Amino acid sequence: MVRRIDAATRIPVPGGKIIDEYVGRVNSGDERVSIAHMQAPPEWEEPPQTPEFAEYTLVLKGSVIIEHEGGTTEVGAGQAFVSEPGEKIRYRSGPSGAEYVAVCLPAFSPETANRDDA
Repeated sequence: MVRRIDAATRIPVPGGKIIDEYVGRVNSGDERVSIAHMQAPPEWEEPPQTPEFAEYTLVLKGSVIIEHEGGTTEVGAGQAFVSEPGEKIRYRSGPSGAEYVAVCLPAFSPETANRDDA
């Protein structure tokens, strides 16, 4: 069955980051996948997490910096990255901020992100 999604739900988060979820637990009730448009201000950062979901991210503008067990990876506009379930990661944005689309399988939830205490 085809479902049209007319608008996103804005999910409040601290630090000035904007999350507009189009598909996922909050906006469409989907638990299998989430698709969100993200905008992070310059030098934004979040606590480390060990998510129970895979995350596929396409950077549209600026850069996303991912700290992980293997080091630090910077991903710029026109590039993408994948983080696997169970991998400890920490996201932050570069000096010009970041705009990106994130797809999570299964869908993102705060409980399954397993964020470290800030």
